[in-house]
Amino acid sequence: MQTDTAKTARPGGLRLGVNIDHVATVRNARGSAYPDPVRAALLAEASGADGITAHLREDRRHIGDGDIERLMDSLTVPLNFEMAATPEMQAIALRHTPHAVCLVPEKREERTTEGGLEVAREENRLAHFIAPLREAGCRVSIFIAADARQIEAAARIGAPVVELHTGAYCDFHAEGRLAERDAELARLAEMAAFAHSLGLEVHAGHGLTYDTVQPVAAFPQVIELNIGHFLIGEAIFVGLETAMAEMRRLMLAARAGKG
Repeated sequence: MQTDTAKTARPGGLRLGVNIDHVATVRNARGSAYPDPVRAALLAEASGADGITAHLREDRRHIGDGDIERLMDSLTVPLNFEMAATPEMQAIALRHTPHAVCLVPEKREERTTEGGLEVAREENRLAHFIAPLREAGCRVSIFIAADARQIEAAARIGAPVVELHTGAYCDFHAEGRLAERDAELARLAEMAAFAHSLGLEVHAGHGLTYDTVQPVAAFPQVIELNIGHFLIGEAIFVGLETAMAEMRRLMLAARAGKG
């Protein structure tokens, strides 16, 4: 049974959420029972994760319905349930009532989430969509690009949390497009401050690695980073506990101004 530990203060005021989706990706590649994403979640929890993120996609390409049930039964840290804003996913979330529900855009053909949710164009629909989730006690967050229009819309519909999409920043870094990387980082910093000024809790994630995490971790308004693919990949070589420890070290050094 989960406990509400997400509000527990961390050194530096910065939490680490670990996404275990791609443990399930490896499992599903062979159609077997292993590696088990729930076992990975429990290992991440034991290694100091402040929360676990799992994305139940429409096509169930990695996390499955049974995984969500077992995560809810097994975890003592909060589960952040990523999902599209569809009636099917809303019903699943209301059945399980995880600590957090993060709404993300979803295209069946995409490899991974390609951008932020379009809130401004669907403001009325999304306001009605999140209302029962909030009434059920789920902390609702919206995964959005660092864009003032989307942040304002998220605040208007009553979402208490926004998670800023760091994918473009990370992609520019990986491609050596440094001027574009720095411009995107500046935009993320500006929008983190803007979201905070509206009273929103600010999270960030997508594509973060050892090489890219520190500038984002240094934003004082960001209180949670959600990281998955890189940590699971690095765990192949050094183990999940060691990979998480290094990520945590970099995050806290950045927050302390020592990055």
